Amino acid sequence: MVLKIHKDHQRFRQIVKGRIRDDLRRFLTRGELIGKEGKHLVSIPVRGIDTPTFRYGENDDGGVGQGNAKAGDAVGPPDGEGIGPGGTEPGQHIMEVDITLDELADILGEELKLPRIKPKGKHQLTSTKDRYSGIRQSGPESLRHFKRTFRRALRRQIITGTYNPDRPRIVFERRDKIYRSWRTVLQPQSNAVIIYMMDVSGSMGDDQKEVVRLEAFWIDAWLRRNYQGIESRYIVHDVRAAEVDRHTFFHLREDGGTKISSAFKCARDLIEARYASDEWNIYLFHFSDGDNSSESDNRECCRILQDQLLPRVNMFGYCQVASAYGSGNFINVLHEHFSQNESVITSRVNSKEDIYDSIKAFFTPGK
Repeated sequence: MVLKIHKDHQRFRQIVKGRIRDDLRRFLTRGELIGKEGKHLVSIPVRGIDTPTFRYGENDDGGVGQGNAKAGDAVGPPDGEGIGPGGTEPGQHIMEVDITLDELADILGEELKLPRIKPKGKHQLTSTKDRYSGIRQSGPESLRHFKRTFRRALRRQIITGTYNPDRPRIVFERRDKIYRSWRTVLQPQSNAVIIYMMDVSGSMGDDQKEVVRLEAFWIDAWLRRNYQGIESRYIVHDVRAAEVDRHTFFHLREDGGTKISSAFKCARDLIEARYASDEWNIYLFHFSDGDNSSESDNRECCRILQDQLLPRVNMFGYCQVASAYGSGNFINVLHEHFSQNESVITSRVNSKEDIYDSIKAFFTPGK
């Protein structure tokens, strides 16, 4: 019975994952999803799924309740006292299911057909970990599976007629005992750092920041699935750049011009101070509306990228977010100078619906 319930539960989980996969593009744009993020789980509303339950036969007898009602009395207010007209459409079943971030990242990777990332650098140490994967008939007493052992002893005593319900005493025999078994697995310990850079000048409004926030959530989810140890750092810039915490990154609003090279210099200094390229897998993501201050700064950006950043990083991803106030020219500068460089990947996001294609563009190379 327990094994059958386990199989039914696994089948239910597969149905849930299938529904999430079918609606993945819509889930990618749900801002409230981030707010429900716990330490390990995300709660997702899924339509059209009911939780598996036991279903019993009909019971026409009256139930036992509290109060003065008698059998046959109507339930609820008298006719005509309801609020509003009665509906004619069937309701939609919506259930919130908890799913781990790892499962969510796997669904993302399967649907977008993303390859597993191949870490670079020397810092690819492995450690061993014992993973409990089954049961066996022998083993140390510290690994004895009490519930399974208890059930086996109880079943044996009932079958042999030695079990006394008036004096329920379970006596274990050697053949009753079940022990947990394990296998040793190797776990990669590659480290990675994600450095997010964002233009916070006057042309980057709340809508643009929400797009950045959503895309950063999914970038984090996928990279954390590929690495055991990962850090996230945040840089904001207008004509000057500074490292900030996560909350400030997504909520800071400033005015003024834009000097993209300031962010690149800040990222360079951070990498030089903290993240040696032979020990860390480094990912840079820059979000902007593409409106830079001058052509000379565009050239400076290309120089810093070519000589100081790209030799050290796995990937530089540039996401240009549509804005009514930005010129949108910086992505063309990158195309002109780095069209043959596989480490530079660009995407355009005109609305939340484009996040799906943007993430696919960034990670399809598997860097």
